[in-house]
Amino acid sequence: MPRDGNSTKRILVVDDHPIVRQGVRALLAEEPTFQVCAEAESAADALTQVDQCNPDVVIVDISLVGADGLELTKSIRARNYTFPILIMSMHDESLYAERVLRAGANGYIMKQEVSEKIVEALRSVLRGEIYVSDEVRQRILLGIRTSGGDAKTPPIERLSDRELEVFRLIGQGFGTRQIAKQLSLSVKTIETYRAHIKEKLNVDNATELVRYAVQWVEQRNA
Repeated sequence: MPRDGNSTKRILVVDDHPIVRQGVRALLAEEPTFQVCAEAESAADALTQVDQCNPDVVIVDISLVGADGLELTKSIRARNYTFPILIMSMHDESLYAERVLRAGANGYIMKQEVSEKIVEALRSVLRGEIYVSDEVRQRILLGIRTSGGDAKTPPIERLSDRELEVFRLIGQGFGTRQIAKQLSLSVKTIETYRAHIKEKLNVDNATELVRYAVQWVEQRNA
């Protein structure tokens, strides 16, 4: 049921690290207009909490165990929920920001900026605005004005959302069968994704793909 526009805004925090969830809760506890109504550590748990706590806004980490924040965003929108979704991530904004907006999110904030900008970001998306950094905003506007060609597109950005998710899981050490189980897909489907990823990244074999993926994940976790 819709609540009064001036009432306390209920927030669901989705992150697989308890310390991060506690940190966000502590930050928002200082704002009387915000209340963390629930926490979740996975996409499946988040969907359950969405039904139970009826949030006004959801904060989602892009990297979750199993289905990631991108897939969770799509699942939420597929269920016709219209509340704002703010993606929070340590990953390079230039790679994920446009993807999460296309998936139905309303904003993207880097974890390094959460302590300073989380309140500003939440108020922005609650007003119906899109929250991204000035750099990404300019990039999006530039993309509208110019036609993008694959020749200038970094290889990773050529991956589809699902391919990127599979690539991330490969880099985290998961095998084909494990990925298939986590994403509720067939082994054959994951093998097809792996083949497409190798082609797009110009990788010759499975060993090289794993090495590339592991290095990519390590760089973003550094």
